Amino acid sequence: MTVQELAERLDVKSSEDFKTLVKTLVQLEDERILERDKKDRYDLLSRFNREIGTIHIHKKGYGFVVLDDPNEPDVFIPKQKLNGAFHGDRVLISITSSKKGMKREGEVVKVIERRTNYVIGVYKEKKGVGYVISDDQRFQAEVVIHKHHSLGAMPDHKVKVDIIRYLNDHQVEGKVVEILGHKNDPGIDILSIVYKHGLPTIFPIEVMEQVNRIPERVNEEDLKGRRDFRDLLIVTIDGEDAKDLDDAVSVERLDNGCYRLGVHIADVSYYVKEGDVIDQEAYRRGTSVYLVDRVIPMLPHRLSNGICSLNPNEDRLTISCIMEIDGTGQVITYDIVPSVIRSKARMTYTDVNKILVDQDESTCERYTELVPMFKIMEELFEILHEKRRERGAIHFETSEAQIVVDENGKPLDVQLRTRDVAEKIIEEFMLVANETIAEHFYWMNVPFLYRIHEDPKEEKIQAFFQLLQGLGYRVKGTTNYVHPKALQAVLDEVEGEPEAAVINTVLLRSMQKARYSEQSIGHYGLSTKFYTHFTSPIRRYPDLIVHRLIRTYLFEGDLSEETQNKYMERLPEMSTHTSFCERRAVDCERDVEAMKKAEYMMDRIGEEYDGIISSVTNWGLYVELANTVEGLVHVLDLTDDFYYFDEKTYSLVGERTKKRYRIGDQVKVRVIGASKETGEVDFAIVGIASRKRKKEVVIEAANGKDRKKKQRKAIQRRKKPSKKRR
Repeated sequence: MTVQELAERLDVKSSEDFKTLVKTLVQLEDERILERDKKDRYDLLSRFNREIGTIHIHKKGYGFVVLDDPNEPDVFIPKQKLNGAFHGDRVLISITSSKKGMKREGEVVKVIERRTNYVIGVYKEKKGVGYVISDDQRFQAEVVIHKHHSLGAMPDHKVKVDIIRYLNDHQVEGKVVEILGHKNDPGIDILSIVYKHGLPTIFPIEVMEQVNRIPERVNEEDLKGRRDFRDLLIVTIDGEDAKDLDDAVSVERLDNGCYRLGVHIADVSYYVKEGDVIDQEAYRRGTSVYLVDRVIPMLPHRLSNGICSLNPNEDRLTISCIMEIDGTGQVITYDIVPSVIRSKARMTYTDVNKILVDQDESTCERYTELVPMFKIMEELFEILHEKRRERGAIHFETSEAQIVVDENGKPLDVQLRTRDVAEKIIEEFMLVANETIAEHFYWMNVPFLYRIHEDPKEEKIQAFFQLLQGLGYRVKGTTNYVHPKALQAVLDEVEGEPEAAVINTVLLRSMQKARYSEQSIGHYGLSTKFYTHFTSPIRRYPDLIVHRLIRTYLFEGDLSEETQNKYMERLPEMSTHTSFCERRAVDCERDVEAMKKAEYMMDRIGEEYDGIISSVTNWGLYVELANTVEGLVHVLDLTDDFYYFDEKTYSLVGERTKKRYRIGDQVKVRVIGASKETGEVDFAIVGIASRKRKKEVVIEAANGKDRKKKQRKAIQRRKKPSKKRR
């Protein structure tokens, strides 16, 4: 309807009311609720077949728009229909095709908001004018830098450039605001990626001033109201290079046959008060970021490596979750208490593995006092692990790289990081503590922060099963809801097979991303109704929030309506922000790892390796080596035939020879190229192994709609648990 038609329908007669109507329409248009066509007629935006979202540009030029409505699938935007939109922009799009069973396609109608404010790149000059190409290949505009905006940058300087204005579809104007150094200076490569992701690297002066006022030792005043566990046999078990020790454990076998497990976590909330400058900076960072040769900490080192770190033979303040666990892995009783501990030893995973796996005599002799406890730990681990497997938790065995660099950051080796029983013991103990804490506060029915993992989307699981069939595994069952136990059965079936690592990775990618939420809707991957993050408050802000809530509700007994309303209001925003910070950190860590792997392979051009096809696309196939380095075999480098992409089997098929390259195929490749700048490695195939016979995997499915209905009811109606608690 036009403004006049609306005024007539709404019986608007006075000029003042008409002005109000026009202002309201303009406001609704600004808020993207209404849209106005070329004939000045208004209608709901959705009825124009238009949507709003954030565009993510692929380095190849096309894009996907993630819509504001989380229930709506992403919309593909061809390169020629971006219409001036850049990576990260908030855009209004029109849906141009939406056939059933196919990806929706669209076109950018308008850029609502520019979301990229700066870029990181190498400064260059041509004909006296400076320019920068962003390190982030997704931002594909050239940034023009006029001389008076160069800050004295010279060619090949790595710079940070603020965007002043957008000139056209391919150019923006910028201003150099910081020179990071020459692109070949040691450490500049990683620093550039850190800046690209907007990660803060330096703590503000006021934060450091407050940190310096915090005492370096625990005094008697700090011990009031705390349970004293200093005489208990407690140890920390971490990697060799860890300096922020935020968890310690104690285990003993009781006379009744049960186990008493103590998980003692650094009481960071005692030192970092809600709303102070340290807390504000920690919230801004959200998490510590672990890169190849450095850590960007959430808290200053004086806290993270000092008074908060559970260093051996020093009094440290903790929050302890003491659990009595029976022979089936059931937590019978538990206590959550403020405490003080004194760790007896700073153990490493390597040494504990030497004791439990290798039974190394010298290591066992060195830790004679602790060996019996480690053996009890292993017993309890087996019980807890079996319980988790029985209930259907998915145990992913994904490969993780360890990149060894020299003092200048040059990669010397890329190794496979191994996980043995020591790492698994600590993981299992942290899991049971997190579940116990989450369940306790769920039944208290107070605002709380949970770690959730939603059910995978049906289309993703369908695609995964389709992939399995392409690998020769015949799958039975429907996919409207698949219990995680059934997916674990798949992983068990492929264990030991060459394609096991690929199937683990693809299944992991088929899952939704775990995130933080004020609603406890369960954790699909762990197959548990209650889960939170409690065990790492030095390096994760959500854990610090959880500690603060424990202190408020339990230790201080503040269950007032005012306090609950405060957290009910704040937790949704905190959940969103901390989930974003986590994703940002993961993206940064992946980019640095990809860059260092590519730099490592630059010195190995011409060498041949055995690998496995980890992914297949219409532009080529990706091959992963045993050390986790992944490279692309471009379809144009498959010169023995013309290959087309078969979407049903996720394979490249030769048009003449019918030769087929599928995910999971074992191949031999030659390194033909690598680029540190792009983080990419290029391979050529020089041989392929024969394939095995087909197998059958039976998937038992439940009714997804019924399950989701029960899940909603469980959130709405909480019953008191029957099991005993202290």
